[in-house]
Amino acid sequence: MNESSTVTDNLHLTAVKHWLEHTVIDLNLCPFAKREFINKRIRFTVSDANTAPQLLQSLQTELSYLDQNADTATTLIIHPQVLQHFDDYNDFLDDVDSLLTEQDFEGHYQVASFHPHYQFSGTEAEAAENYTNRSPYPLLHILREQIVEKALASYPNPEQIPERNIALMNKMGTATLQQQLQAYFKD
Repeated sequence: MNESSTVTDNLHLTAVKHWLEHTVIDLNLCPFAKREFINKRIRFTVSDANTAPQLLQSLQTELSYLDQNADTATTLIIHPQVLQHFDDYNDFLDDVDSLLTEQDFEGHYQVASFHPHYQFSGTEAEAAENYTNRSPYPLLHILREQIVEKALASYPNPEQIPERNIALMNKMGTATLQQQLQAYFKD
């Protein structure tokens, strides 16, 4: 890796870490993230993938890493060079599910999706609720199913989390959320 790549990777990492801390955690979008962040059990990696198959290889590498490192709770794979268009990214998630099944990771891990242009089905592109899954760069978030199940079991009314998040995003408004997301590129 050359010095320019290292600097760029550090910018990507910084933006995503700030987004996680100041959006996901501070707004409590994921009530389980703070504990893992504070305990430094979140792994952040920047994939140098330029193609979807290369990104699948990065995903497989991280799944293997998690399998061998029980002290790491979750991994965020930042992939700034591939799947910039949300439709391509969304289609790629089928390949992610296939990989989990083919590699016998299904039931052990799940992958959550975040993208700068995330759009839930049936919403307008700039609907505020889409910001619950918008991130500075495209991300694949690998979660250990066992940790997710344990967290959900200890949280009151976890089924209400998405509705609460949507209400919060709508209250904040698209303009504020756009400004907040763009701010992570300046840090």
